[in-house]
Amino acid sequence: MTTNKKSNALRLGVLAGSIAIGAMFAGSALAEPAIIYDLGGKFDKSFNESAYNGASGWAKETGNSYREFEIANDAQREQALRKFASSGANPVVIAGFSWAAALTKIAPEFPDTNFAIIDMVVDAPNVRSVVFNEHEGSYLVGALAAMKSETGKVGFVGGMDIPLIRKFYCGYAQGAEAINPDIEIFENYTGTTPAAWNDPVTAGELAKASFSKGADVIYAAAGGSGLGVLQAAADAGKYSIGVDSNQNYIQPGSVLTSMLKRVDVAVAKAFEDGTSGNWTSGFNVMGLANGGVGWALDEYNKDLITDEMKAKVEELSAKIQSGEIVVHDYTTDSSCPAG
Repeated sequence: MTTNKKSNALRLGVLAGSIAIGAMFAGSALAEPAIIYDLGGKFDKSFNESAYNGASGWAKETGNSYREFEIANDAQREQALRKFASSGANPVVIAGFSWAAALTKIAPEFPDTNFAIIDMVVDAPNVRSVVFNEHEGSYLVGALAAMKSETGKVGFVGGMDIPLIRKFYCGYAQGAEAINPDIEIFENYTGTTPAAWNDPVTAGELAKASFSKGADVIYAAAGGSGLGVLQAAADAGKYSIGVDSNQNYIQPGSVLTSMLKRVDVAVAKAFEDGTSGNWTSGFNVMGLANGGVGWALDEYNKDLITDEMKAKVEELSAKIQSGEIVVHDYTTDSSCPAG
């Protein structure tokens, strides 16, 4: 393709995105809350879908409506934020750390609009920054992995290789080593660009490679890519661990558990506070102590978790909440004491 053709294609892509965003606001009512999802779509069965569940759950409970938009590329971020804010949506919730640069620019332009960003901190008087103690929840599922493993070898497949996802891995490794100090952990990532969140084929191949080395449980913290890990584990007769949303149902009997990251709660809370006059901006941390993270036990995995495993993980959870166990956060110093 020539340079001119590439430029024209890019312009057409941006134009199409502009038309899509513009059409979304035709005839819309004012003062509704809004949610804008990250790349990968609202039905990724992971992070974005948890955000969607929070928004749709709030709407069902209150009978109110909200607006939503799924971006198709990074070029739409600033435009979508500006369109929502200028049309009167309030609050505007954005899911994902990749929104930080756009929000940092747009928030000061609309001081009367409240924004919430999930998984990143943006310091502005009208922004609520919600972050999670993913390392705490990952510690618990790491302990479960080690208790379930018969080979003494477990795996981890992350999405984009960034500090946030290494935070998941580090918590997982610490939890596994708390149960078995000699456990072997295989660490992999699907890529170094945003495409890593939607590459289940690569994630599945990484999982298969770890299974071939003897791993029998693999934790997937990879957004939509993680579905490839869940499928590979089911095909191999091994176990996987889901993330963000409860993914136990996707491969019943093969998903050992899911590390719950309650993005749904964060979104519903932002909608509730923003529409009831109880909005607060600032830094919000969601961890084990306030139900922000946890692990999933339901009809799909109840036969995989013994009473002893459940008792042990509940004991570890209590110790983390009391401060007796301090799970190291990789993002504080870019290091991990385990793995």
